[in-house]
Amino acid sequence: MTLHILSNQETKEIENKLNEQFGIKKIPGMLLRIGEERLFLFQGSFSGNQIKRLEQLVPIERVGVYFATSLNEQIRLSLEGVHLLKDQITKNIFELDKKQAEQWMMGSELNIETGKQTILIMKHEDYFLGCGKASKEKIGNFIPKSRRLKSKNN
Repeated sequence: MTLHILSNQETKEIENKLNEQFGIKKIPGMLLRIGEERLFLFQGSFSGNQIKRLEQLVPIERVGVYFATSLNEQIRLSLEGVHLLKDQITKNIFELDKKQAEQWMMGSELNIETGKQTILIMKHEDYFLGCGKASKEKIGNFIPKSRRLKSKNN
């Protein structure tokens, strides 16, 4: 897959979408796209030119942390992306009670009618728990299987 360092204009477009969706104003680092939709955030000391030069010398699978997925008109933040930007998130936050938060962290979809059809930031008390996609009758879960809580019964 090809590594693409987003230009200032492309980064601004992502920031504008994040601001519209979640109230996020500034991305703290350099954005890179790997493949069609996966965005990575790099906060190291290499410049874009240094990364490109390194890529010519050795194959690079990743640079930075998986940050988000670009889905047409919306951005879905990864769990790491939510945590990196939690201090800026002011919109589309969905508060969960304790039972819902446990179900969420075990990977369950939540059968909740939100009245929205958008990406939501899931939160319980002071804890941000990733993103979900709200439809008319449920909130879809994007917690990776490897990061889910195990059932107490197992």
